[in-house]
Amino acid sequence: MTVNTFDSSQTTTLDTPAKTLASQVQASGNKGNTIGFVSLGCPKNLVDSERILTQLRTEGYNIVPTYNDADMVIVNTCGFIDSAVQESLGAIGEALAENGKVLVTGCLGAKKDEIIQVHPNVLGITGAHAYEEVLSQVHEHLPPNPTHNPFTDLVPPQGIKLTPRHYAYLKISEGCNHSCSFCIIPDMRGKLVSRPIGQVMGEAERLVKAGVKELLVISQDTSAYGVDIKHRTDFWDGRPLKTDMYQLAAALGELGVWVRLHYVYPYLHVDNVIPLMAQGKVLPYLDIPFQHASPTLLRKMRRPGQVEQTLERIKSWREQVPNLTIRSTFIVGFPGETEDDFQQLLDFLQEAQLDRVGCFQYSPVEGAKANDLPDHVPDEIKQERYDRFMQLQQQISTERLKQKVGQVLQVLIDEVDEEGAIGRSFADAPEIDGCVYLNGEENVKAGDLVNVLIEHSDEYDLWGTKV
Repeated sequence: MTVNTFDSSQTTTLDTPAKTLASQVQASGNKGNTIGFVSLGCPKNLVDSERILTQLRTEGYNIVPTYNDADMVIVNTCGFIDSAVQESLGAIGEALAENGKVLVTGCLGAKKDEIIQVHPNVLGITGAHAYEEVLSQVHEHLPPNPTHNPFTDLVPPQGIKLTPRHYAYLKISEGCNHSCSFCIIPDMRGKLVSRPIGQVMGEAERLVKAGVKELLVISQDTSAYGVDIKHRTDFWDGRPLKTDMYQLAAALGELGVWVRLHYVYPYLHVDNVIPLMAQGKVLPYLDIPFQHASPTLLRKMRRPGQVEQTLERIKSWREQVPNLTIRSTFIVGFPGETEDDFQQLLDFLQEAQLDRVGCFQYSPVEGAKANDLPDHVPDEIKQERYDRFMQLQQQISTERLKQKVGQVLQVLIDEVDEEGAIGRSFADAPEIDGCVYLNGEENVKAGDLVNVLIEHSDEYDLWGTKV
């Protein structure tokens, strides 16, 4: 059971997209007008990169893996936390030094003045999910290849993907309607805008036909899907479907692949999705960012504060789905956090027995309302509380993983190397949770679903043998 740690250099950038992009562009050769691409940030930003790359390839631009081979470089930035901002500014600077012609897009684009102050020579700046604006700026500085033939230079129906062939992120909405005091996401990505459910299901079908075995549903707030359009009815394959979380999950469950729900805000209607997990239509996995367990702190964070009700709901969920995996994130050292507040958080952890937990020490993010709150917690107390939090959660994680020893779990293989195979069970999201190791196993390939007898565990991962 993975317990995510955090340090001042951590960002939200995933490793797999860069590897996948490198392998794809190397295979595409160096023909026509060429663009280098750097994708930073979370899975939501990754999907933005995929859409931009797909459109570029559709118009005949070629994506290359080196600065020297590129006529221009696009950097898709992250601006969620201070370390991510520094990573993005560093990536822009590197691209300018190595290539000289750089367009900037993504979340940090909302802070245009900050980018220009550091890097005044960038060719253009756009914000998050600004696909048409990015293409317009590309056209301005690098016209499309005049020899491009759309009938021979084909783009796959599912588009360009920055994940391995066997899993893909499915973004169902943009933006967020919440006003959490520690977060500036709505300022960077805007208010909630849900995609029509027919459009989402069409994309999901194309991905499954292309070989995807796992769909990871992402958004800023998956539970709020469709709220902005009053759950309007749309059509998929001639069927009417309401644009809401339940009907989306149920429809995705008909495609015969793993469906994993991320960023699920704990509204009461989340309870309705649990039976779909019990029926095997959706993976028994919920990613719910609780953030804290002190009602006082939750009010200051502008988050839901019914902690006792939350514990009762978790108990009910597990009664219906005994193997349910719950992932969450928490903040320690939030302004005004007392020792009593922190103890309430530890008590919650002990009671809830969560499977996956990420812990962050609070740090002020420019523009966040929480910065103006009184009684900021000293760094040494933040660190001390973080250490105590980690120690308790690692004990919980270790014990919960031990319960899986002796079980046979279905495992999706991610990679095979000289030491064996590495995969994930239903309880493991890529890059943020644990892994299942099959030492010495060579008779499998990436994308295979195999049954594995679990023989060993530690506080993070599992080891087993194919059966």
